[in-house]
Amino acid sequence: MGVVAKHSSMIFYSDGNDHYSQRVRLVLAEKGVAVEIIDVEPGSMPEDLAGLNPYNSLPTLVDRDLVLYESQVIMEYLDERFPHPPLLPVYPVARAQSRLFIYRIQRDWCGYVDTIIAGRSKDTVIDRARKELRESLVAIAPVFADKPFFMSEEFTLVDCCVAPILWRLPALGIDLPPKHGKAIQDYMDQIFERDAFQASLSEAELDMRD
Repeated sequence: MGVVAKHSSMIFYSDGNDHYSQRVRLVLAEKGVAVEIIDVEPGSMPEDLAGLNPYNSLPTLVDRDLVLYESQVIMEYLDERFPHPPLLPVYPVARAQSRLFIYRIQRDWCGYVDTIIAGRSKDTVIDRARKELRESLVAIAPVFADKPFFMSEEFTLVDCCVAPILWRLPALGIDLPPKHGKAIQDYMDQIFERDAFQASLSEAELDMRD
């Protein structure tokens, strides 16, 4: 993904294959933030990144003197720094529920995704992760039919976490059954057509659904 703005005080170090990086790219695109996006190969980190981020990890956001890492921290910062459009509910109860959904996605789905993508585990472990993720998605499919967005009438940070995972289903080797998968497919069709989602895609991610 190229540079969005030539003269920007904000720099985002991003892995074009990584769903955590895409989360943040999606928030940046939804907000229309002027940012320089630097595509980084995890195996060849730029030297300056280690000096900025003690974990030398991706994604990393630099906003003038502020350096942030960990995708959820970055997403919430961007939502507060650029309040329009808001990507978390205004009211404390609904906001807490959105944060809890993000936590559950992290606990329930992201581990499976990371295991499959890393491909370093035994085949049986990867197959089990694929099966568990598929079954978890099927079990929660009715939720996608309830509201236009994930448990919400508005697009939120929760969708920014869900959508990059769903985009990767073909690359993860996961097919959803037509009967249970229709609600998820309808959700995906809606989200993937958003201008911001299309703008968030790296070249590597575009290739995931050729």
